[in-house]
Parts: sequence; C-alpha cells; structure tokens
Amino acid sequence: MSTPSEKYASFRSDQEHPAVKEFRALYDFELDEFQLRACAALEDGHQVLVAAPTGSGKTLVGEFAVHLALERGQKCFYTTPIKALSNQKYGDLVSRYGADKVGLLTGDNSVNSEAPIVVMTTEVLRNMLYAGSQTLLGLSYVVMDEVHYLADRSRGAVWEEVLIHLPDSVSVVSLSATVSNAEEFGDWLETVRGNTVVVLEEKRPVPLFQHVMVGKRLHDLFAGEAPTARVGAPAVGKPSKSGNPAKAAKSDLKDLVNPQLVRIARDDNRIFRDDSRKPRRRRDLPRNRPAKTHFTPYRSDVVEELDAGALLPAIFFIFSRKGCEDAVVQCLRSGLRLTKPSERDEIKRVVAERTADLPDEDLGVLGYHDFAEALSRGIAAHHAGMLAAFKEVVEELFARGLIKVVFATETLALGINMPARTVVLEKLSKWNGEAHVDITPGEYTQLTGRAGRRGIDVEGHAVVLWQPGFDPREVAGLASTRTYPLRSSFSPSYNMAVNLVRQVGRTRARDMLELSFAQFQSDQAVVGLARQVQRNTEALEGYKESIECHLGDFLEYAALRRRIGDREASGSKRRKLDRRIEAQESIEKLKTGDIIRIPAGRSAGWALVLDPGMRSEREGPRPTVLTLDRQVRKLSMVDFPTPVEAIGTLRIPRKFNPRNPQQRRELAQVLRNRTDLLGEDGPPSRSRDIVSHADDPELQEMRAQLRAHPCHGCSDREDHARWAERYFRLDRENRDVQRKIEQRTNTIARQFDRVCQVLDALHYLDGDKTTEAGDRLARIYTELDLVAAECLRQGVFDELTVPELASCLAALVYESRSKDEPTSPRLPRGDVRIALERMGSIWRDLSALERDMRVDFLRSMDLNFCWPAFRWASGASLAEVLYESDLAAGDFVRWVKQLIDLTEQIADAAGDTPLRSTARAVVDQIRRGVISYASMVE
Repeated sequence: MSTPSEKYASFRSDQEHPAVKEFRALYDFELDEFQLRACAALEDGHQVLVAAPTGSGKTLVGEFAVHLALERGQKCFYTTPIKALSNQKYGDLVSRYGADKVGLLTGDNSVNSEAPIVVMTTEVLRNMLYAGSQTLLGLSYVVMDEVHYLADRSRGAVWEEVLIHLPDSVSVVSLSATVSNAEEFGDWLETVRGNTVVVLEEKRPVPLFQHVMVGKRLHDLFAGEAPTARVGAPAVGKPSKSGNPAKAAKSDLKDLVNPQLVRIARDDNRIFRDDSRKPRRRRDLPRNRPAKTHFTPYRSDVVEELDAGALLPAIFFIFSRKGCEDAVVQCLRSGLRLTKPSERDEIKRVVAERTADLPDEDLGVLGYHDFAEALSRGIAAHHAGMLAAFKEVVEELFARGLIKVVFATETLALGINMPARTVVLEKLSKWNGEAHVDITPGEYTQLTGRAGRRGIDVEGHAVVLWQPGFDPREVAGLASTRTYPLRSSFSPSYNMAVNLVRQVGRTRARDMLELSFAQFQSDQAVVGLARQVQRNTEALEGYKESIECHLGDFLEYAALRRRIGDREASGSKRRKLDRRIEAQESIEKLKTGDIIRIPAGRSAGWALVLDPGMRSEREGPRPTVLTLDRQVRKLSMVDFPTPVEAIGTLRIPRKFNPRNPQQRRELAQVLRNRTDLLGEDGPPSRSRDIVSHADDPELQEMRAQLRAHPCHGCSDREDHARWAERYFRLDRENRDVQRKIEQRTNTIARQFDRVCQVLDALHYLDGDKTTEAGDRLARIYTELDLVAAECLRQGVFDELTVPELASCLAALVYESRSKDEPTSPRLPRGDVRIALERMGSIWRDLSALERDMRVDFLRSMDLNFCWPAFRWASGASLAEVLYESDLAAGDFVRWVKQLIDLTEQIADAAGDTPLRSTARAVVDQIRRGVISYASMVE
C-alpha cells in the first residue's frame, strides 16, 4: 500500500509528465523505476541511453519514443542490428498501432516507407543519411536498439556513423545491454548528440541461480545464495581488480564456491593426471584406483533432467552449428518427446502455415521433414546456417511455449526475444575462427541473461555442463565479474570517406570523424597520460633544484658525462662485435686435424678438431673436437670470445670412430703428448689489435671538455651526479609518454588522411570534391568496395553474361567460415576466369598502394562461392547447388542475398550502361525459389 508521500510524488510525476501517464495506461503492469526515469527524461526533451540486462524491458523506452512521435504528429525510426529483429519489432508495432502507421525497411523489403513509424536495420538508416533521402524529413526520434553492436568488428562503425551524422534536431534513444563503461559511453553521446541522460539498470528482473551438472546430477555452483540470485541483485558483479576473472575467482570467491564441486574437481583432476602419464590397459590399473563417476552428461540426458526438474523451456548453447543439429538427432533417437497432443497439433499447424510458400521440390534438400518432426516433439535447433523461414518458426513456437528446448549457437543471444526458464552452456570455450578461446565474463552474462522470463518465472537457472579439467572457481568468476566494457571498432572506410567528402568537404569530414567513440576513448586514455606527464614534469623541476651547483651548470656537465659513457659503451659494443666477427672467421678457417686451444667454456683447453662443422646463419660454425679428457664436444661461438688459431696438426686415423672409448683414449693421449711441449698457456694470441678508447679522438676531446668544465672541481660532484641520473631517466620516461600521447591524439583523423591519400592517388577525390569514379564508389557498401569500384572503372564486368557476372561479384561478397575450405575452388571456364584474374591483379595493385600509404582495409578475395553463384544464376536447382558446394541451406540463402545487395549497388553505380541491365538481370535470375521466399519473410 502506497504511503501519502508516495501518492503525492506519483501525482506530481503525472502532472509533470502527462505523456508518460498516458503511456503507462497502455500496459496492464507497473513500469519499473528505470523505465519511468528514462521515459520522463525523453518527454522532457533529453536524449537517453538505457543500459539494462537482457529481458529487463528496456525496449519499452524505445516504444515510448514511438508513442511520443505519434502523439506529437512527428516521425520515428526504430533501428535494429539484424533483419530478424526488425521483422519482430515491426510485427509488435503493427499489432499495437496498426499497419497504416508502421513501415519496414530492411534492404529486401520496403513496406509503407513513408509511415510515421518505420522499422529498419541500422545500415539502411546509414545509407539514407549519406544519400540525403527525403524520408528523413520530419524525423524527430531515432531508437537505436542493441546499440552495443558498435563494438562489432565488421559492422560496428555503422552505429557510430549514424550517431555522428544524424541531424541535431533528432532525439536519439540508445538501448544497450549492461556494459561496465556505460557512463563513458554516455559522456561520448553527450559530446556528440548533446544533452543525454544515462539510465543504468543493473538489477535483473528475475533472480538467476547458477548450477553445474556433473553426470546426471545438478549441483549449485555457489555454497550459499548465488550473487545473481539475491533480490535486486546486479546482472553483473563488480569489476575484477586484477583484470583476470579466473584469478579473481580463485581469490575473491574462494569461500563462496560449493565445496562439493571443489572436491569433485580435485578428485577428477587427480584421476585425469594419473591416467595421462602413460597409456595403460584396464587390467593394469591399480585395484584401489578411485572410480571415475564424474562425466559430461549426454545432451538428451540433460534435457530429460531439466524436464524432470520443471526447468524447461531451455536454451541449450552449443558453439557449433553441427553440434546443434547433432543434438536434435540425439534427442530424436533417444525417443524424447516433450509436447502434449494438443501442442503437437498446434505446432504442425503453424509449421504448415509458415512454410506453405516454400517450393515443394526444395523441401527434401532443406531437411523439412526432420525439422518438422523435431518441432512436433518440442525440440529444435537455431543457428545461422538454417533457413530464415525455419528460424522464424522456431522463434515463434518457442516464444509461445510450444518448443521446450532449443539447441543454439551464440547468435541467438544477439537480441532475438526468446527468453527461457533455463540456459545451458555445454562448454565455456568456443572457436572464434582462428583458435579455441574461453568465453569472456561479458559473453557469459549475455548468454545466461536469457534465463528467467519476466512475469512468468519466479527464478531463472544457468547450467554449465561438467567437462574434463573443470574448475568451478573459474566459472564462479565468470558469473560474478563485471568486465563487459564497450570498445569502439570504428575506422574510416573508402566508401565512408567519399560520402563524407562529397557531403561536407575534407576538412569538415575530418572534424566529424574526430567525434567518433573510438577517438573519444583514445582521448580518455590520453587524459591519464597527460596527468602522468604533468607529474613527471613537476618531479623534474624538483630534481633540477637538487642538481644546482654554485660553480656552474651541472646539467650541462652531467649531459657531457652521459655522452662520454654512451660513446664508451658504443665503442665497447663495436669492439665486441669486431672480436666476434674475427673469432668466427678464425673458426671457419679450421680444418680436420688442427690442434687448437679453446679459450672459454666447459671445454676450455687443448683440443683436436674432428670436424670443422657447417656454418649456421643463426648460430655460426659449430666445430666438433676431442678434448684432453677424451670427450667429444660440439662447440659454439660461446666457447670462442676471442679468435682461435691452429698451432699444429695431428693426423686422425681414417677409421677413427668417436663413439669408441678405446680409440678416443688413444687419440687423446697422442694429443696430450703433443701439447705437453707447448705448456699450459700455449703460444700468445696473434689476433689483430683492436681500436681502444685511447684511439678515439672524439672521445678524447669530450674528456678534455669534461675536465675543463667548472663543475668538475665541485666537492659535491658525485651527489649532484646521482640526482642528474635520476633526472635523465625520468626525462627519458617522460618523452616516451609524450610520444604515446602524440600517437593516440587524432588517430582517426590521421587514418582518414591516409585513406584520402589512397583515393587521391586513384583519382576518386579531387580536393574537396569527388570525381565521377568517386561518385560510383559512394554507392558501393561492401568490405571490398574499392576493388568493386576499380573493376567498374576498368570495365572488368562489361562483357560478362548474367551467370558470369554473378560468379565474379560473388568473389567480392563471400568469406569462408573456416580455413579448411579449398584454396583452389572449382571455377567456371572461359570469361569468368579471365575476369577473376583481372580482379586479382586489381586487388594486388590496391594492396600494394595500401602498404605504401600505411592502411589495411582490403581482405583477400574468396573464390569459394563463385561456382555456386554461377550455377544458381544458370538455373540449377537448389539440391544441385547445395550438393556441389557442400553449403548449408541457410548459408547459401544468406550469401545469395548479400550477392543481391551488391549487385543492386553495382547496377546503381553503373549508370546508364549495358552493365546496369546485366546486373538487374542477375538480381532477377538469382532471386527465385527459396531465395524469393526468404526475401518475402525477412
């Protein structure tokens, strides 16, 4: 029951924020305090950054921006990072406001684009800003959902481009996952966009309990209540002071981890070490060896245990597409069935309805029947290799509670609204394309953040499966450490440069790029370095006071002493190098049978050369010798700090075997008889004289200046000298810090300058204007934009047929998922190969120019999709193309859709030429069958 003061506060809030009051009435639940704060700030005219955990309801703030726009007769754009999210949000807004007020723009679809509310992908908005689209007129609000995507290496720059280039009249609502530097991000938004209110919510809407499954038994991860399970617990814990979550876990969380798990890990690791020492048969194992009862449970067993414990629905994260598909098969083979008859009927109805437009001839190759059978049992996979239509069916059925378990890759954690009661992580490491790496605390938080459905579950559960070498304390560190900083991945591209120069000129473009979050973060680091320089400068002034001498300028005297020391050290190094070279040359002159005296090392003394040894570029010559104590040694340059000279020779028997002790003893005795006559020291060394300090006239001149300096006679000279050494060391350190500041200051602007130098050299830019070639480049948005533009300019595509053009453009789009794909893929014959060779030559020339200008943007072309694209554009069936290419259906569809995007850009950039007609024919030819259906649903 509310107190009178709370009622009055609510009354005042409603009076001050009538739009928020009206918006609250649309929902049958109370808004959270952070949602109300954000909505009130938005109504007051502020821009807003909301950073909150997954499932906390931060998108409601974005929907309030939509509500404000409609109420005030203005326009709002709602942007998302992926098309699936755009489709989902479009459906939500249509349900609330009606189809006449909501539009959709995703690149593939344009639905009611002039509506007051338009949902779109972020790239679409970026392209509209560069093109100066009329659709931007009247725009008042932009919602940037999942704005933390700006950390994405390949696409993150788009978010910063949009935030920088949006007109000042537009209010931005930025929605982000919980990040550990939200305040820093908010400060940047304040700098770029103006008055921005940061609303940070770290409390999970549903308590999260952490577990580890060992065999078929579920153990609590923490001894007491999990940090994420407390009422009002933060979604992420405090930052690790050490910067190492695993290390923090073993120290800060030592007493919090379930001791039973610690014992299991200790016993399991001991058994594992015993087993790994050497391979043994079971009957050879000791009888008292402890039985290994701890094992990784089968996926089907995990699902059964979760079902028995009322912990479904669950998302089961497996960091492998094949692993997800295999998990579904395992569950089917185990006879697992998680649905009721009524649920199965509804699932079949939805599947039939949502896939009715798929071509019948493609259903078999798409694996439709196995897919539908698994769904009817409440089991599904979800990954990027699946057909978009299949993924959407899974998402809809899971959201409705009809699917009980989804085996998914981490891509499911990227914004799709699919909350579950339980999240399972099979492993805590994943393949990142180059190596198996441990997941970060931020990734762990994102993945497990889907556990616990607000308004449905009273608690959520995160389950990690036991694996060999498992350390529960490290898992506790992942679950409790707040280390998810947002780091900019922004860098200026060629397309970005020509678009900016064309719009605002080079100087203004340079200034705009200085506003990037990347430069802001770099400048923040510079602030700390600048403070260090200031402290060092103050300390240097203090040192100067301690160095003052009544006889003269002691710093001048100390600097002269340092120059003398440096000169002497340099001379010593030079003499040492000369001596090494002389020693190496002397060793190279040795022959078999030479008697030498080894100057240093364990074998120092007389020796007989058995083999002069081959010279090694890295190690120098390695002669093999017989010593007086009958040892055969292989020597190195370490044994010869000074040159060596043969003082005689000794004939070595032809059949001498250095491995025969008797022969070694006899030959060593002959050597001893010969060397006894020479005495202990042997003949004097005849190495040539080395230049000494006395022979260096410049050094002698500096010494004379030192003796003549007034401070040379100071009684406190050595005390002053010690302070001077401290001064010089700190001064050198200070100069190093200043160099770091120079390197970090204006880094983005300097990179932009180098990009412009490349474009100047290729005549895409002419001062503050773009050339005709630059205008073409401005229309091409792809990673290999400059290669595509050069191919257009040089006419590489002009004479190609429809299938040939599709094949060549595929080389600019496709990027292999792994390094195992063929390096010499199958290619069409004839003009395609000629065109690809010309494209390769252009890429090599551009790469050489990039090296000269010190930039690196152009990845290598990938030809592994050229043949599938050629076959599809030639009219081959989906079954034929997938069989010949070994591609997953979802991957094939996705790459063809990207090929369509690039081909449409090429058609736009080609102008009124025959190439435009060919490119449009390519789009018409490849947008068929399952591709055409995918374009309708995405």
